[in-house]
Amino acid sequence: MKRDFKAIMLYLIFGLPIFLLLFIIALYVGFCGFSTDCSQASLPEIIHTPIPTLIPATLPAVGMGTSEVVEAKCTVTARVLLSTWVSSGYPEADTFQFQDTNGNTCQATFTDVQPLFSEANLWYDGALACSSCHNSDIATSSANMDLSSYAGILAGGKRTSPEAIGEDILGGGSWDQSTLNDMLFVKQQMPFGRPPGAVALDGPTILAGTAIQVP
Repeated sequence: MKRDFKAIMLYLIFGLPIFLLLFIIALYVGFCGFSTDCSQASLPEIIHTPIPTLIPATLPAVGMGTSEVVEAKCTVTARVLLSTWVSSGYPEADTFQFQDTNGNTCQATFTDVQPLFSEANLWYDGALACSSCHNSDIATSSANMDLSSYAGILAGGKRTSPEAIGEDILGGGSWDQSTLNDMLFVKQQMPFGRPPGAVALDGPTILAGTAIQVP
């Protein structure tokens, strides 16, 4: 029994290295043949994938200084914007000029003035738009006056019908004589329901018009 065990151990000790050596030789010969530089190797042919020619870009190059320039709005108080609009003859489509809070000369149109009549929460937090009470329904609107449109403003107040012309609220182009100035800034009765101290003396400061270069 002891002799058999010794024989097995001897076979393992001397046989294992020989087996490993034969295994390595078999791998080398199988892949490289009997040459030392693997020139006889039967490796698969290397297929090179050609690089396609790049298609030229067709989009226009982005140039410096070609981006759209957005004109900045001017900062102005309601009193200044309204007074210059009225004193300029209250134009609808034509521009009028005013000085903003930074001393810049700016120009605007009626579209810049209209939010003062049609936008809620503008004169103070929680304020209704002027046109909420002064609207095109002359029969029920406050003071029978329509402030929701340019034509309605020019038609004035205390109108007897939608077709009628009422009392001029723009003072004929004289801001100091206008009812608008009297009610908003002199007597400070409007906007209706304004809490004490909620509205600045010159009204809210808004963004309107654009700055212009004066020669």
